[in-house]
Amino acid sequence: MIWAQRELSLEARPRGFHLVTEEVVRAVPELERIAIGVAHVFIRHTSASLTLNENASPAVRRDFRAWFDRAVPEDAPYWEHTLEGPDDMPAHLKASLLGAFVTLPVTQGRLALGTWQGIYLCEHRDHGGPRSLVVTAWGDERR
Repeated sequence: MIWAQRELSLEARPRGFHLVTEEVVRAVPELERIAIGVAHVFIRHTSASLTLNENASPAVRRDFRAWFDRAVPEDAPYWEHTLEGPDDMPAHLKASLLGAFVTLPVTQGRLALGTWQGIYLCEHRDHGGPRSLVVTAWGDERR
């Protein structure tokens, strides 16, 4: 049995949905040693999130942003938590809707993603800064 845990710092990105699959894989070289197992990717923030979706068309990521920005608007008159700027409270709600982690199967040393799937960093703030992920992988060792 192999267990590995790595912290990964992602560079600051603008508000939007960003593919980070390769950064996650590079951060955990032990994945290559796992025959069958699991990788759990957790973001340590309350105004950004993670999700899994299409990795091919950038239009999908732009559409995600457009939908979330309309569904959870800034400057709504009902927000009470406004001290950290107009994008902060909406960012917290968006992060809760999408979630703080993704859990993926590992098969023969690779994330068992579908052909068109990738891990998104969902940055919900205009200037969220660097983001920290914790990646934990475990499973049976390849022979």
